[in-house]
Amino acid sequence: MAHEQVLAETEFFADAPASMLSFIAASGKVKNLVRGDVLFESGDDPDCIYVVLSGRIAIAIGNKPLDNRETVIALMDEGDLFGEMGMLDASTRSAGARALEASSVLELPYSAVTEQLNSSSALMWNVIGMLSRRLRAMDQALADSVFLDVTGRTAKRLLELSEGKDDFTLPVTQEELAGMVGASRERVNKAIASFIKLRWLEQRDRSYRILERAKLSQRAL
Repeated sequence: MAHEQVLAETEFFADAPASMLSFIAASGKVKNLVRGDVLFESGDDPDCIYVVLSGRIAIAIGNKPLDNRETVIALMDEGDLFGEMGMLDASTRSAGARALEASSVLELPYSAVTEQLNSSSALMWNVIGMLSRRLRAMDQALADSVFLDVTGRTAKRLLELSEGKDDFTLPVTQEELAGMVGASRERVNKAIASFIKLRWLEQRDRSYRILERAKLSQRAL
């Protein structure tokens, strides 16, 4: 798919004219990553945004000085755009980004994008809408951490990662799943073991089968 089309399908650039998409796409470059490659770390000075062309990118906040753990706050899949916040407030990266699997991203310099944003109120409203939805998602994550225990949060993340399928392969490691839940790997594994014991779930390595979706969904409330 042409990079212009990739950009047109993002929420950020949905209303951009073809000439603008061509200009921005021409400024970008493709970066190919292997699992574990880091695009940026929390605290880095930002200078570009990214669009996922293939693979999956984790957006995570680490706690390395204390226990080397991290919290995965978002997963970016094909077509997702990220890294825009530094363009809007000129601050350092608030989280890190790394590849969870072999991935390709389109890297777009801030300078090319801001030049177009300054001339398009429609694009600016797109940005506001996208940030509002991300803020709502963060509010929900905060509510989950307050009102759901580890077992409930684990059920919710498994349902999200299943993408509506009863048979699915976990796209992250157990450690990364623990980061998404916001708990230790041991506590998350204990929660999964309880679902298996209840016959709500079957597991073989990273392959899962949901046997009782309604009960798992109820536990996630």
